[in-house]
This record gives sequence, C-alpha cells and structure tokens, in this order.
Amino acid sequence: MSTQIFSHPACLAHRGRADSPEKPERLKALLDRLDTPEFAGLKHRMAPRAERGQLCRVHDVHYVSKVYSTAPEEGEAALSPDTYMTPGSLEAALRGAGAACAAVDAVMTGEAKNAFCAIRPPGHHAASTNTMGFCIFNNAAVAAAHARMAHSCARVAILDFDVHHGNGTQAIFRAEPHVMFTSVHQAFIFPRSGDAGETGVGNLVNVPVQRDQGIGAYMDAIEGRILPAIEAFAPQILILSAGFDAHLADPLADMQLKTSDFTTVTEAIMQSAARCCDGRVVSLLEGGYNPIAMADSAVAHLRVLVKAANRGAAGPSLLSAFSG
Repeated sequence: MSTQIFSHPACLAHRGRADSPEKPERLKALLDRLDTPEFAGLKHRMAPRAERGQLCRVHDVHYVSKVYSTAPEEGEAALSPDTYMTPGSLEAALRGAGAACAAVDAVMTGEAKNAFCAIRPPGHHAASTNTMGFCIFNNAAVAAAHARMAHSCARVAILDFDVHHGNGTQAIFRAEPHVMFTSVHQAFIFPRSGDAGETGVGNLVNVPVQRDQGIGAYMDAIEGRILPAIEAFAPQILILSAGFDAHLADPLADMQLKTSDFTTVTEAIMQSAARCCDGRVVSLLEGGYNPIAMADSAVAHLRVLVKAANRGAAGPSLLSAFSG
C-alpha cells in the first residue's frame, strides 16, 4: 500500500472575487512542486464528482440546492459576503468533496495506506446550512460522514491544523459522539470561534494559540492535548484539515511556523495515527494564502505521508495525469 493523491483540473477553474486571496495560483504552485522526479512514484487519481447524497449527509438539502442554483454561467454570484462562485466553482467544489470521499474509499479498503487531496476551494468553514471563509462544501465533514456511512466506521476523528478554526466542521459534528473534532488554531482571528471551553458532547477539543507563536506552542497543543484525546477516542480513520496558513509568510494570520515545522507536525500526527488507527489518514488541503509558502509546506507534509506509507513504484507525472 502507498500514498495516493487525488486532484482534478477543475479545482484550478474556481475563481472567487478578484480580490480574494483564495486563488488558483495556490493549487497550481503545489501541483508544480509535485510534478518533479522526487514525486514521480506517487500514485494519483482523478477526483470524481461528489454525489448529492454524499453532500446531504452533512449539508441541508436546501443549502445544496442553493449552491447548484447559485452557480453562474458567467460573472460571479455570492453565497455569502466572502464566498463567491464563478462559472468553474460548482465543478471545483464537487470534485473537492468527491476527492474526499474517494480518498476515504481508498484508505478504508486498503488500496492506499494514506491519501492527500490537492483540492480547492477549502471547506472547513462551510456549515450545514450556510458558508463563509471561501468555502462551499465542507470536504472534511463529507469525508467523515462517508467513512461512517459507506464504511461503517464507529468512530472518526478530524484534526484541523489550519490557522483558522474549522467552525463549520465543528458546527456539523458538535452533537455527534461518533465523530471527534480537534483543532489547533490562532486565537482571536477569523472566524472568532474555537475557544477551549467549546467541547460539544465531549467530542470537541479546541486549543487556541496566541499570535506570534512558533512550533513550540503548536506542538504543545498537538502532542499535549489533541493527539492524546484522539488516541483515547480510538478512531478507525483520521481526517486532516491540512491548512498551511500558520506559516510565517502567510498574509492572513500571525503565527511563526517555518516550512520545516510542518514536517514536525505531520511526523507527530502520523506516529499517533499508527498507534490508534493503523495509519489510516486522509489529508485534505485547506488554507494557505502565500502560494509558495503553502506549496513548500504541503510538500513537507506530503513527504511524511509518503514515508509513512512506504511509497511504491513510479508512475506518470501528476500534471500529466490530471490533464485528461
């Protein structure tokens, strides 16, 4: 078994407002980094479209219909004050959520040891009936629900290390004891949620970190609070909301993580996953708004996933595979 990568060219076609930092260049920078000899052996798959039924496990049916009906044939249309759709947005969002489900399938059936979804738009601010923060469908929530419903997982854990709290994911699962949501994030910034006192039905673990902190504070949160809680929960699969906007070069936050720090974070996560869920991990790209810093950090993260899965034989390049 090896690491599989899921992506789709449609994820590059979504464009929000012209002034939005959530741009196609983010994903393009990452795919360019992956289209090198170092990653020639990665197994990769074209992300399918999510089905409405998969989306409606976590999103209200009326919200899903609203997304479909809002998608414009030209120009732009608003889902919320900061989340816009353009002609390529619906397809991108469907492929992102579809990638999440297909990655869960690959890991739960043993086809892959772990998986990384190079997708956009991000998802963790999307709630059941509304959205915000550049998100349309909540990919992590869709993945967790798919693991529960399609693979009979009694317990699924989500670890969100994006610098912004995954308020949408938390809202979806705050009363669901079979899904644990954990988050380390910068305190007192958008979306201004994720206080340590937000514990749901005992299934939420939030660790806000003060601004201008580095890897020490992040690892205190992850190793001291989050990973022990996940291991005690004993999930069958771990879903990662993998945001890289805690990087010191990111324009939307004030943390001080370096590129190499995401290696440290991921190593701790994968060691814990090996103990509690046999290394079954699905990682979903969330934020990171300096394209170069995000790409470098995601590559550092992916290298650890590949090492954990004992990467297999070489295959065609990512960009060529995703062009068909």
